[in-house]
Amino acid sequence: MLSVETINNLIGIDESYKAPIKLQSILNDSNKRTELFNQFLEEESDLSFDWFTDYFQEEHSDRKNKKQDFTPDGIVKLVSSLLGSFKINADICAGTGGLTIKRWTKNHNGKFYCEEFSDRAMPFLLFNLMIRNVDAIVFHGDSLTRKTKHIYYLSKGKAFSSLEEVRNLEKNKADTVIMNPPYSLKWEPQDTMLKEPRFKNFDVLAPKSKADYAFILTGLDNLNDNGTMAIILPHGVLFRGNAEGKIRQKIIDLNYLDTVIGLPEKAFLNTDIPTVVLILKKKRQNRDVLFVDASKEFTKDKAHNKIEEGHINKILHAYYQRSDIDKFAHVATLGEIKDNDYNLNVPRYVDTFEPEPVKPLHEIMAEMKELDSEIEHTKQELSVMLQELHGTNLEADKEIKEFTKYWVGKYGIGKSKRKEQLSLL
Repeated sequence: MLSVETINNLIGIDESYKAPIKLQSILNDSNKRTELFNQFLEEESDLSFDWFTDYFQEEHSDRKNKKQDFTPDGIVKLVSSLLGSFKINADICAGTGGLTIKRWTKNHNGKFYCEEFSDRAMPFLLFNLMIRNVDAIVFHGDSLTRKTKHIYYLSKGKAFSSLEEVRNLEKNKADTVIMNPPYSLKWEPQDTMLKEPRFKNFDVLAPKSKADYAFILTGLDNLNDNGTMAIILPHGVLFRGNAEGKIRQKIIDLNYLDTVIGLPEKAFLNTDIPTVVLILKKKRQNRDVLFVDASKEFTKDKAHNKIEEGHINKILHAYYQRSDIDKFAHVATLGEIKDNDYNLNVPRYVDTFEPEPVKPLHEIMAEMKELDSEIEHTKQELSVMLQELHGTNLEADKEIKEFTKYWVGKYGIGKSKRKEQLSLL
């Protein structure tokens, strides 16, 4: 694992905030970037994961404004494994490339398409792709409004990818789409967007306050007819109403939704909210939806809950088996979903209730006898106390005697062991 100090030294900076600009300038020079790639590989040769996840998240991410939460390795492994094989993979909101890198480990000869808005993340994304010598197209801009900053073409070379900036974006639909977009991001929908292919069949746009469904439909627009898409989102997308409810219903009626997997809370470094993985396909043979409740599949860590190999395997088994598993998975018919008013909240479909175990009858009887004995003892003690009480005046004394008479008549007289008298009222 590369430390912050090591990364800064290799890039040639004394403060982390200087990294994006300096790194981009190095990448634009073929000789300098080749030298930098070789220096990094001397420090770290394992290319199977994103070296910059922790570095960028702690030093550069904009959690408040851009809702940047970089995907933990366990979730990266899970989502990539859910997607299967591909020739072309698209990663919308790619960040520094963690999800794309995991897809690359499945197919070094695949072609990759990435979109990312952040100016600070872009140099790290390009670095990650080029040092792995991939063929890729990178869109630097807004995935929702389609406003473009830069378009890069990366071509495979002898050791590292070349870098070329182009004017026009030309790409094919992807076999797999993988996404971890900013959660519930505010955006500026325009009525003219309803004419765009990605939105026109859904009649409404995602609300200004939450772009989650805009990201879903943008991802689907990048997917080919036989492809598979996996997107990580907050649980709210499963049940929120109004425009989101209408889009959700349309997605279900079109038979695009394949699987809903509820993940544990605190699975991300910067947010405690539980998330969900949605698997979508455009041409499905089956007309049902698999629900998996993986909310308890984690190991507690200091900062967050970790999804580890055993948890991943359990989820994958349920996904590929696609049958009911007690308290873990359920295959719901479209009829069930309609009966629930298109609410996809996982507990509606997977019952994880654990009934409290019933004690043996002899234990219950023993506890009842013990309680009866305690009650009787308390009654006797109270009887003794009542007999020893005297009021501070005639009226109070009369009230005490009347109550004592009632109590003794109902519960009997206890034998006094006290010599002193108590005063009440």
